[in-house]
Amino acid sequence: MRTIKRFLALGLLPLLLAGCQTTVTNLSPSQLPRNASGQYPLSVKWESSQQSLRQESLQGFVMIGPDLFPMQRTPKVNNRWDTLVPVPADRDLLNYRFKFIYDYNAIGKPKANSVLSKPYQLKVQDHPMSR
Repeated sequence: MRTIKRFLALGLLPLLLAGCQTTVTNLSPSQLPRNASGQYPLSVKWESSQQSLRQESLQGFVMIGPDLFPMQRTPKVNNRWDTLVPVPADRDLLNYRFKFIYDYNAIGKPKANSVLSKPYQLKVQDHPMSR
């Protein structure tokens, strides 16, 4: 209780409560034209102010239903991740989320954590000439 009073007196409690900020920003378009390969690019930007995060453990995924598709860090671009995901020819909507798994330093040994983005949707449009 004494520690909390000290933080209040110093005005540091808001900083403690603010904690670490993690932002997942979807960089993917919401619509893409259908292509012959059935593979569509998705990109995301990951930012975290968590000082204890172990960068070497960070893994990014696209989550489609229960399936996880691994993402790769984009070379020479800070905090950007990319991958290709399949969309069957008979579907025109893809619902997905981004998931990041990582370890962070804790007392004793590192602990695991993850962040899940809000849901997104990709619309795959047929070419007007193919109708």
